[in-house]
Amino acid sequence: MVALTPATIARRSAVIAAALVALLAAVGASLALGAVEIPLSTVIDALFGDLADSPQRKIVMDIRLPTTVEAVAVGASLGVAGAVLQGALANPLASPDVIGVTAGAGFGATLILLAFPGSVALLPVGAMVFGLLAAAIVFAIAWSGRNRGGVAQVILAGIAVAALFGAATTSLMTAFPDRVGSVVFFMAGGLTPNAWTDLESFWPYFVGGLVLALVLIRPLDRLALGDDVAASLGSRPQVIRLAAGLCAAVLASAAAALVGLLSFLGLVVPHVVRMAGGTSSHGFVIPASALAGAALLTAGDVLARNIAAPLVLPVGPFMVVLGVPLFLWLLRRAA
Repeated sequence: MVALTPATIARRSAVIAAALVALLAAVGASLALGAVEIPLSTVIDALFGDLADSPQRKIVMDIRLPTTVEAVAVGASLGVAGAVLQGALANPLASPDVIGVTAGAGFGATLILLAFPGSVALLPVGAMVFGLLAAAIVFAIAWSGRNRGGVAQVILAGIAVAALFGAATTSLMTAFPDRVGSVVFFMAGGLTPNAWTDLESFWPYFVGGLVLALVLIRPLDRLALGDDVAASLGSRPQVIRLAAGLCAAVLASAAAALVGLLSFLGLVVPHVVRMAGGTSSHGFVIPASALAGAALLTAGDVLARNIAAPLVLPVGPFMVVLGVPLFLWLLRRAA
């Protein structure tokens, strides 16, 4: 293990502190800003129960707080999912898309909305079930054959399975053209107004995935040294990749079930964190990605809710608008 110098510790601590401050600022803005602006002091009073049954308290506690908590949970989960996958596959372009989760979740939601519109309450369940199913198919394919569990096997299997579910989604939309409008919001990605109810169903998946990510910190650091070195240290590279894929699949599927398809967050956040911290150590990257992902999605939701208030726009396009320039900048620096 490489010894940490005071300068390295200071740099990592500064990144963590900056991400935490950004998250707190985004949460404060999320609770205070909207169609009705509420002073931050009033927000604090509402959180501590000092406003009784005033309209401001109802806005904060019943509308904005659940949405903010959902944004934090989903942003942290996608940031961690991307960090875990990029570490496990040794591929800086890895994201939940790579293991088919996004395509599977999109198909599951589309299936419910188009083929069973009377069962729209099952949309989160459908998205999560098919997101996990897609990941399971990828793992089953990747862990067969001579190079089972190899990086190339996982990536190629993910491309094939994502294309399969993408074609199935397109076929559904072609079969029910009059109902396609109902799919748009899910595909765009947007935080839900009934966040408390949804979080009650999916919080175990977020907690379980995040705990598994913490358990994987040391194995992923060993895997970064190469499969042969990791094996010589007593690790099993194939098992580590499988566990990392399961962790990312659970987190990304639960996120998609709650808010729809969000692009670039799981891809860009770990890049930014590694560059800012000057390290790929997962003891730093995973928690920092959780904070940065939560801050970015919460800030994006604030922008989506206020840019055309009182109209609430989906947050997904804002993630793309923020993510694409940043990603291109990262590519330019790496070139």
